[in-house]
Amino acid sequence: MDHLVFAVPDLAQGIDLVERQTGVRAHFGGRHPGRGTHNALLALGGRRYLEIIAIDPEQPAAKGLLFPQLASVREPCLIAWAVAVASVADAAARARAAAIASIGPLDGARAQADGSRLTWKTLRLTSPLEGLPFFIEWGAGAAHPAETSPTGCDLTSFAIEHPQGEALRGALASLGVAAVLRPGPRFALKARLKTPKGEVELC
Repeated sequence: MDHLVFAVPDLAQGIDLVERQTGVRAHFGGRHPGRGTHNALLALGGRRYLEIIAIDPEQPAAKGLLFPQLASVREPCLIAWAVAVASVADAAARARAAAIASIGPLDGARAQADGSRLTWKTLRLTSPLEGLPFFIEWGAGAAHPAETSPTGCDLTSFAIEHPQGEALRGALASLGVAAVLRPGPRFALKARLKTPKGEVELC
């Protein structure tokens, strides 16, 4: 687990919401040029963090939206999870071997508050089976976002609820990824955080 993606209709309101729930205020991360989004980040203990993400009103014509569901988000919710890898090329090879379609590697970058440039590569899986992660390979020369984001929260559990749990379990195993799966009537990501305000569940 590298990070969780928490979609909100409006970034400023999303930051306020997470602060009310946890007692920790996420810092603005930056804009994703050409991708149509901007974000704020909150460390979750270890090398993990929460990415609060929303459509960036300053990029109305951006065509590279990586999370299409953001265009219709009405309520805050977890929409994705990322697994850090040393090589997204190797992750792509595992996906091909498992007959799981993918897009990438895709280059990403954003300027940080201190002026440094954070770079990464991602691999997106396009299987119709919901719940699969995307993979991220961080570039050298900049601190991991978990090391520069506000602290105070810890991820205590993460689970995927899914009506096709066995199919998802098999797909994850073929990719070399482990996750807690629970039966459920529909796909949902659920995370529990230990925060200054007590236990908080994001879903």
